[in-house]
Amino acid sequence: MEKPIRHIVFDVGKVLIHYDPSLGFRDVISDEDERAWFLANVCTGAWNVEQDRGRPWAEAEAVLIAAHPEWEREIRAFRQNWRLMVPHALDDTVAILTALIEEGRDITFLTNFAADTFLEAQQMYPFLTAGRGVTVSGRVKLIKPEREIFALHTATFDLDPEATLFIDDSAVNVEGARAFGWQAVLFEGADKLRADLARHGVLPAD
Repeated sequence: MEKPIRHIVFDVGKVLIHYDPSLGFRDVISDEDERAWFLANVCTGAWNVEQDRGRPWAEAEAVLIAAHPEWEREIRAFRQNWRLMVPHALDDTVAILTALIEEGRDITFLTNFAADTFLEAQQMYPFLTAGRGVTVSGRVKLIKPEREIFALHTATFDLDPEATLFIDDSAVNVEGARAFGWQAVLFEGADKLRADLARHGVLPAD
């Protein structure tokens, strides 16, 4: 028997705000195929994850420029144009978040994010300062789905793991949370989230 939910933990990127790196390069690499190649082979997801893990941007850029000197301008554009990659909130999910906070639910955030860009995200989207607080991977130098970041978040916010519900768009992160002992759901849109919350007794079923 699962415990009633007392704590709800939201991921941020692709759950509460849109994220698409290609949007930062539309005016930098005009050809769509070349832009896709660049993001698949130079400024890759694996490269960017290291900034989420806490690597400074200057170091990250230096690593790539040494390997791809012909792409220096484009490599530097990743950080310079970061705000273009997060152009809007996912309003339907934000509405759910806001309603939960207004109901008095215990809300925190756990996100894989570079420390400096998360501060910018909070400036752009003030709802990211709501709730009881946030664990940002780039600040703590731990990253989902590592067990240690779930343990740190639990300790920081004094959560009961079995009474915690985690919401993330990554199946790997959801499984990591479950392996730690949290309850967790895969985010696939606001409608499914409402249904998942209702199933966990957080929102009334329609």
